[in-house]
Amino acid sequence: MPVISGEEYKKRIDAMNAEVWVGGSKVTGSISEHPAFRGIIRSQAELYDLQCANQDDMTFPSETTGNRLGLSYLIPRTKGELERRRKMIQRWALHSGGVMGRSPDYMNTVIAAFAASIDVLDGEENCHPERLLQFYEYARENDLSFTHTFVNPQSNRSKLAFLEEDVTNARIMDRTDQGLIIKGSKLLATQGGITDEIIVFSAPGAQDNAHAYCFSIPSNTKGLKFVCRESFASDGPSYDYPLSSRFEEMDTIVIFDDVLVPWQRVFIHDNIRAATRLYVQGKFVPFTLHQIVSRQIIKTEFLLGIAQGIVDTIQIGDYQHVQSKVVEIVKGLEIMRALVIKSEQEAAVDATGIMVPAKKPLYVAVNQFQESYPRFAEILQILGASGMMSIPHKADFEGEVGKQLDHFLQGVEVKGEDRVSLFRLAWDLTMSSFGSRQTLYERFFFGDPVRLSQTIYQLYDDNKALETIQPFISKKADK
Repeated sequence: MPVISGEEYKKRIDAMNAEVWVGGSKVTGSISEHPAFRGIIRSQAELYDLQCANQDDMTFPSETTGNRLGLSYLIPRTKGELERRRKMIQRWALHSGGVMGRSPDYMNTVIAAFAASIDVLDGEENCHPERLLQFYEYARENDLSFTHTFVNPQSNRSKLAFLEEDVTNARIMDRTDQGLIIKGSKLLATQGGITDEIIVFSAPGAQDNAHAYCFSIPSNTKGLKFVCRESFASDGPSYDYPLSSRFEEMDTIVIFDDVLVPWQRVFIHDNIRAATRLYVQGKFVPFTLHQIVSRQIIKTEFLLGIAQGIVDTIQIGDYQHVQSKVVEIVKGLEIMRALVIKSEQEAAVDATGIMVPAKKPLYVAVNQFQESYPRFAEILQILGASGMMSIPHKADFEGEVGKQLDHFLQGVEVKGEDRVSLFRLAWDLTMSSFGSRQTLYERFFFGDPVRLSQTIYQLYDDNKALETIQPFISKKADK
């Protein structure tokens, strides 16, 4: 089938009837109408409709069926295709200002990256690359939506944790004729319970073969539970909550209660080396980083737009310290743009004929954003100052004091109601519960920032830099 519409997505998710728990209660009825999920499901549906309406720019033809498939499923083989992927990703990101970290293109990219990496599984015990490739083709032909989980529970993060038995992490309990039996838990499945499937895989560091796996199962699989954190979705008018009412992506704890994973859905099991190789030596890192940084560029541009909007609305642009703060965001934006283009220009075709973006510029970009984003959020708070707290609701402007508020809260050639609309946008992005989660999310996106910096240090070839100093420290310099 070709790419799906927003309505098809909603109907599919409602029909799944996954086991989702919010505030101690199991979600019943249509999950698309639940206050915690209504906004994000509607927004995700809008992305699918956007894709349907712009198929020339956002889809590609299947080589097997001729159907139009989502471009985020494309495995690039040229630099032009890599650029097309980026433009499509950014088209979707523009719809949310880049605040949807798990828009469908992220997980579609993960699936494509795994399918493009089947060569690293050749000859490995308990690995089934043919199943993975078949599942990729099934997913893209049906325009499936995904969440994923690979983070272990934080029960013990000490250096000696490996000496203790891990009793919380999801593990293989049995291997039957029907498939694997999984019991335990995983953390942080964003959009858990509102996607067709969940992909579960092991990040590097597994100490036990029972923790080494990669599989995908429907979200309504028996024994699979999604337990939600407190919802940050604000059930009010979009004027009051311009972002949290539409783009609140729920984060969930995933519980596996003797879940049966059919063998056809098992891609790796009981093989620590293979699970690590798929993540480290496969194309998961370069492809997902390319998607992440492409989205973060749009988010930075969104932040810059809000910052400049505040500056213009209250006319503070003549102050040098204000200009300096806005330029911090400008520099961050241009650096990110340059790094993603550099990754595309330095992309190379691997032995399997796939165009792989250069990893180092992307690692630098995502690690830089981890440091920059909290500062950008702080800049909006500083620019807005007391205006970030003087933000009445829509109902206040529609009530008896509305005309007075419109007068007293006006900006330069801007009515009070319009000025407050801008400041509520800044507040929702940086100060609301939704906004605080955004900051934490970006601070740790793709891992701990210190570990990422260590990865960059280990990857970086410093031989050329060392060569530049040789003429200045050699004996020849003394002659």
